[in-house]
Amino acid sequence: MDLGKTTRGAVLGCILVLFTLVLDASGDFVFPVHHKFKGQRSLSALKAHDARRHGRILASAGSGSTSAVDLEIGGNGHPSDTGLYFTKLGIGSPSKDYFVQVDTGSDILWVNCIDCTNCPKKSDIGVKLTLYDPKSSSTSQPVTCDQDFCTSKYSGQLPGCRPTLLCEYDVTYGDGSATAGYFVKDNIEFDERTNGSMVFGCGARQSGQLGKSSEALDGILGFGQANSSVISQLAASGKVRKQFAHCLDNVNGGGIFAIGEVVQPKVKNTTPLVPKQAHYNVAMEAIEVGGDVVQLPTDTFDTGDKEGTIIDSGTTLAYLPEEVYQPVMSKIFASQPDLKLHTVDEQFKCFQYSKSVDDGFPVVKFHFKNSASMTVYPRDYLFQLKDDVWCSGWQSSGMKSGNGDSMTLLGDLVLSNKLVIYDLENQEIGWMDYNCSSSIKVRDEKSGGIDTIGAHNLSSASTLTIGRLLKFLFLISSVLLQISSLY
Repeated sequence: MDLGKTTRGAVLGCILVLFTLVLDASGDFVFPVHHKFKGQRSLSALKAHDARRHGRILASAGSGSTSAVDLEIGGNGHPSDTGLYFTKLGIGSPSKDYFVQVDTGSDILWVNCIDCTNCPKKSDIGVKLTLYDPKSSSTSQPVTCDQDFCTSKYSGQLPGCRPTLLCEYDVTYGDGSATAGYFVKDNIEFDERTNGSMVFGCGARQSGQLGKSSEALDGILGFGQANSSVISQLAASGKVRKQFAHCLDNVNGGGIFAIGEVVQPKVKNTTPLVPKQAHYNVAMEAIEVGGDVVQLPTDTFDTGDKEGTIIDSGTTLAYLPEEVYQPVMSKIFASQPDLKLHTVDEQFKCFQYSKSVDDGFPVVKFHFKNSASMTVYPRDYLFQLKDDVWCSGWQSSGMKSGNGDSMTLLGDLVLSNKLVIYDLENQEIGWMDYNCSSSIKVRDEKSGGIDTIGAHNLSSASTLTIGRLLKFLFLISSVLLQISSLY
């Protein structure tokens, strides 16, 4: 069989089908939303998104009764689709809606502001972008460099600080992209019951990929451990307990995100957080592939003063140190010795496989301190582009273990379809396989009752569906044409 002709024919067939769908959906032939990853560098754009975050991770250093908070989320973690999860916040007086990425790997909430340089004006994800204007909100207040928030964040007063100078922030990412601005304080609505005045970043300048529309949102909602994060500010005001949970649904999209103590289901599979780390770092002890423990150097997962394994909902894929990545990949694909692997965009291992991946590939299991384990199924770590075309979501972090810069980072690829709890009061994290389209029960400390928190899926109607179809077409064509060129 001439696979080159077959795959090219399939791509042309997809073009005709989707062309017809677009005509049916939009009589005036307007494409309101484009594919997320434009051109033929689709998978590279996805990994570039993660690379920016890795640069940040490696470089970063009240009164009243508490209640449960229900954050509605949208998006999904599938690498060939949205590739991220987001929520909607109400900010300012009068309140306006802002769509922000939910991110456990960063420490501040920031949104793009009016007069911002190089801020995106539209989003290929399908949401309407809004620029925050402090002057249009009657409750907005500037945060100056001499205020407690600023001196706490920077461990002291900044050089040259005067009472009239704003408290600024500037973050540069691994690919050279950067965001900069200043802090303000304003009212934020999280759900129908929870709101309050909080400090967040007002984005004044964006550079590099952060100014692109391919993955644009209004900002990022940081749920890290630092005092500047949303969860820390809410807890300090007495509005919530310093506990939250998420269940990211990459089957139906959206999922569950709740602040408070989860009482049902009871998550018993827990491991302590590595002390004195800015992010959610845990101590990995071993990896199993298909029931066999991967033989690795004894110091591979030593933590000491290092970071350990980072749990990060803002990263799409999963990254292993090179000396871990190679033996894990070898064991995974040893079950299919006749499989032909093709390297796409110089980094993604893709192949053709027509059977059930859950039946044909091994389960991967991570073991952590306190006998906690996390199971990752083939349907999770392999993502499907079209019919029988699959790619591996495991990536090499490009760093060696044992040199102080080792980084194992588990993103949505691993975290999706699991209920993950973050208990900062007891400094532990836990998880269990769960149906993220269902619900959980969270204790409401204010009323003494138990709240049921259901799944949500924020979307933007049919225009987003058309955009996803077009984006999916270009992603498929990129991979299939590269594979067919090898035959």
